Amino acid sequence: MSARAVPGRDVLRAEILRLTEARGRGRTICPSEVARSLDPQDWRKLMQPVREAAFGLAEERAVAILQRGEIVDGRTAKGPLRIGRVAG
Repeated sequence: MSARAVPGRDVLRAEILRLTEARGRGRTICPSEVARSLDPQDWRKLMQPVREAAFGLAEERAVAILQRGEIVDGRTAKGPLRIGRVAG
């Protein structure tokens, strides 16, 4: 297990934006892709912080949280979520 600290909010947000931009509009990423890119060895510990950072970006309308292709409120949705760039 990695002894590294959880990256700060700004690092998490920047990585979400970087990966969603690289994937392109109309396509999504899994929160685990962000976590794995930041800590391949101990990525699971980053899942909730990544999700929280994504929810904040969604509130700012920088990204959308999706489930089965529909935009949802990530804070109340149950099950797997995806993150995508907002058109515009």
